[in-house]
Amino acid sequence: MAAAARREPPRVTIAWLPSSVSVAELAKAGFSPGLMSAGLGTVPAQQTYLDVGQGNRVFDSLYDEPLPSLYRNCYRWEREVRKRAESAPAEIVPALLFSTLRGNGVQFFSLGPWSCAFGAGPGGGFGGGNRGSFWAEPGSLALAAKLADELRPGELLIAIARPTGRDDDPLPIGIAGRGFDGDLTSDSTRTNGYVLSTDVAPTILDRFGIDVPSEMSGQPIRSEGSVDPAAIETLGARMDVISQRRGPVIGYSLLIWLGLLGLAALLSRGALARPGVRLVGLAVVYLPLVLLLGAALEPSESAEAILVAAGAPVLAALTLALLRGYRALAAAAALTVLAYAVDVIVGSPLTALSLLGPNPGLGVRFYGIGNELEALLGVLVVAGTGAGLAGFRPALSPSRRAVAFLAIGLCCAIVFAAGRFGADVGAAIVFPVGAAVAAAVTAGRGRRGLLLAIALPFAVLALLVLIDLVSGANAHLTRSVLDAGGLGALGDVAQRRLQLSVHSFGRPVLLYLLPLVVAFAALAIWRRELLQAWLRGFPAVRAGLLGAVAATAIGTLANDSGALLLVIGAAYLLVFVGYAWSESASNA
Repeated sequence: MAAAARREPPRVTIAWLPSSVSVAELAKAGFSPGLMSAGLGTVPAQQTYLDVGQGNRVFDSLYDEPLPSLYRNCYRWEREVRKRAESAPAEIVPALLFSTLRGNGVQFFSLGPWSCAFGAGPGGGFGGGNRGSFWAEPGSLALAAKLADELRPGELLIAIARPTGRDDDPLPIGIAGRGFDGDLTSDSTRTNGYVLSTDVAPTILDRFGIDVPSEMSGQPIRSEGSVDPAAIETLGARMDVISQRRGPVIGYSLLIWLGLLGLAALLSRGALARPGVRLVGLAVVYLPLVLLLGAALEPSESAEAILVAAGAPVLAALTLALLRGYRALAAAAALTVLAYAVDVIVGSPLTALSLLGPNPGLGVRFYGIGNELEALLGVLVVAGTGAGLAGFRPALSPSRRAVAFLAIGLCCAIVFAAGRFGADVGAAIVFPVGAAVAAAVTAGRGRRGLLLAIALPFAVLALLVLIDLVSGANAHLTRSVLDAGGLGALGDVAQRRLQLSVHSFGRPVLLYLLPLVVAFAALAIWRRELLQAWLRGFPAVRAGLLGAVAATAIGTLANDSGALLLVIGAAYLLVFVGYAWSESASNA
């Protein structure tokens, strides 16, 4: 009988459960539990079903038209959805799961509001084929538990809470079947207990032994460790507050520091202005480091706000008590960069959940660093290296300073861009460009330095691709470049990033800050002789600042959140310029 059971064709079922079902209930019902990202941001419920059925997704803003309302006529809706998909700068193929299963002899049956999105049409599916069967149907938690208890060898049951389309909260998901006995994860997220809607289709195809089409960006879901629904719910709760806490916790801390700085300068008639700028500057440098501690502690919003508002200045004060001059700034930058480097190397357990991390709740990035960290780390690495080199007595020769810029920049590029670690493609461009420009400035090689700045990122990208291939990282870099499917697909990647970058300049918060960045840049150009006077005698600091400016500029142009990188990079450049002003009096 066991041999006969093994010969039975496999069957995979998706049971769409009520939206109220919880992770803990799925675990109790016998499923390997997890959370599933419903979309990129908040999307209509039908978009979630589409993403599941096509195994790929893009931001709604990248389509020419919004998702049409579902008509009584499924075929008319499908035609409009396919036409809409053709406008996206990506290989979006609606109902790709349906067509792939049908083309490989798998019976398909779908009943419910997701049938149109799956391509099954009003008839519900098709017959024929002897490779197995796939079912997608509504159900209750009790029925799902009964089906899970009665699973036969070769069968797979996927239970997902129905999307509501009202928020971007992840959906509880559970899988029962051979090989699933822990919390769910996938190579898309590398996060225990968290998967994507686009991972479902590859998981189904993998169970049938069918090759996953290149148009699908998701990765097969698997289970790891033991079943721990409490940890998954804690993860979901933390991801849920990251976006809403960023403004209050970080913004209020900055306002408090700047307010106290202004008050101290006013009451002391300027005597405390320079020491205050040093203290606040170092607090801003330490801010990302303290946010890592917040991710570890997972405190309430008020507690996290107090931790940041008080913790960063305390670290700044201790640093200033132990070190003088640019050594203090270099130490603060080094500690912050090192903390994130160590965390991403061990799998990003804290970076992913910090308020300046990749924000996995948005549904885009789940490990490594995001655009916010890329922007500030680019400045801290390059300009911080310059500050550190300024502390050497006797001073290093220009050639040795150039080597130091290149060595540190390349090391950080590998850590923060390699798929196994930081997994940020932009870091492979931003860090080498900043390091090359700083090295060229300090060594006094204009044309050669320009050629180095152009060539180095390509060399680093090639090296990272090799590292990803050898290590089997299966990271975004190798999937988007090597598996892109030709120059046309690479062009889609570039177009998608450019469109998102343009959209980023229209974000309301950034619209208020961009004029300040423009004013800061104009003032720096106008008073460049004064800036040079502040940096006289510190060529390494000057080179580091110019390299950081280049890193910020290239990051703005090469990233899909250009405006965000520009604002954050400019803010940290201002910190280094302010510190140079505060040091100029003691070095005059």
